[in-house]
Amino acid sequence: MILASQSPRRRELLLDAGFELEIVPADIDEARLDGESPTELVGRLAEEKAEAVRSGLTHVPADGLLVAADTIVWMGNEALGKPADTADAEKMLHELSGQTHHVSTGVCAMRLARNGACAAQTRFVETTSVTFWELTDAEIEAYVATGEPLDKAGAYGIQGAGRLLVEKIEGDYSNVVGLPVARLVRALGALSAGEKDLVAEAMRIGGAHA
Repeated sequence: MILASQSPRRRELLLDAGFELEIVPADIDEARLDGESPTELVGRLAEEKAEAVRSGLTHVPADGLLVAADTIVWMGNEALGKPADTADAEKMLHELSGQTHHVSTGVCAMRLARNGACAAQTRFVETTSVTFWELTDAEIEAYVATGEPLDKAGAYGIQGAGRLLVEKIEGDYSNVVGLPVARLVRALGALSAGEKDLVAEAMRIGGAHA
């Protein structure tokens, strides 16, 4: 599979599901369009990333699969990107404290023909709601001091020390990490036209890793 993303978290999730990966990052303009909702944004960006990488390929992977994704943390109509610095990280965490926000990941998956053309494609957006505890100033300062928030959208990572900030989630946990892998594997299976049961295969590989 070609993964059109440099995210180490997406790479780890797909490796755990048994895919052999080739990383080919996409280079596109990720600016939000006027009037575009957060979910519309990530859906569009995922598709544009997939097409940008597909159009530049010089070969097709053995399994013929290409996946691109984009994740956004948002509340209301406000998108929360990666913090610019520690002060910005603290500001974001104060804003999220005691509140419910959303994490949406747009995914575009393609099955490629031997000539590199797109033989089949699917696109979807998965959204998970995340509620934070009421955070104290000391908790926020201690978390920011770990350095973990500085390269994370919304200034936290749920798979790391940031899990201590979270009171509850509604939806797919792996989506908050960076990729709704269970839904993606099923979508890839559908693209493969029933040639493989990718869910069963991923379960066998996951069991072997346990």
